Amino acid sequence: MDALIRLVTDPAAWVALATLIVMEVVLGVDNLVFVAIVSNRLPAQSRGRTRTLGIALALVMRLVLLSSIAFIVTLRRPLLSLFGLSLSWRDLILICGGLFLIWKATREIHDAVDPEAEAAKMAGGGVGLSVVAGIVQILLLDMVFSIDSILTAVGMTDKLPVMMAAVVVAVLLMMIASGPLAAFIASNPTLVMLALGFLLLIGALLIADGLGFHVPRGYVYAAMGFSGFVEALNMLARRRRRAKGQAK
Repeated sequence: MDALIRLVTDPAAWVALATLIVMEVVLGVDNLVFVAIVSNRLPAQSRGRTRTLGIALALVMRLVLLSSIAFIVTLRRPLLSLFGLSLSWRDLILICGGLFLIWKATREIHDAVDPEAEAAKMAGGGVGLSVVAGIVQILLLDMVFSIDSILTAVGMTDKLPVMMAAVVVAVLLMMIASGPLAAFIASNPTLVMLALGFLLLIGALLIADGLGFHVPRGYVYAAMGFSGFVEALNMLARRRRRAKGQAK
């Protein structure tokens, strides 16, 4: 109890908490886009429940991973050497996660540009994804992002309660934002292709990071922000053209 009181009254702990929350939220943007894309492939009545359940299970998984920090840290140790590259478990997880993300984004792009394939799925009585498959995909990708963010958090503070509190706050914010983001993407079809392009980019970056070529995330988020700004201008232009056409 005394240790908890000292932690709560320690200004450095609050600074670390705020920093970790911001970091978790920023790193969670990639995950949030993926959750929105996956949930929008589900039947409308199942989307909200699947998002909530998937993110809640992801929170449990992150807390379990945090409680085994000693094991997580060992994932950075070299495991094998391939073509002169020394790869750890972390690197292999990032590479596999990147490949999965590229496969998923490519498949979604194919469905989006192939009306016949999409019509066949609709005729089959579904939208191409089950609730269980959606939750599994959310958990798989969240595990990839979780390991990377936890390893980053370990370098910022050694206080486990602070890290757990930051994860809980960040995931709750993600849960709140997931619904509006998914609805916004669903109501603006052109954003779907933009979001899938982001997922392709993020998948390639995960593979590059796993192979030892680190690209600062700031560049990626700047590119995503600029692309989003351009798309917002396109949406505004289309809306004004529609309004002008209706006025005539």
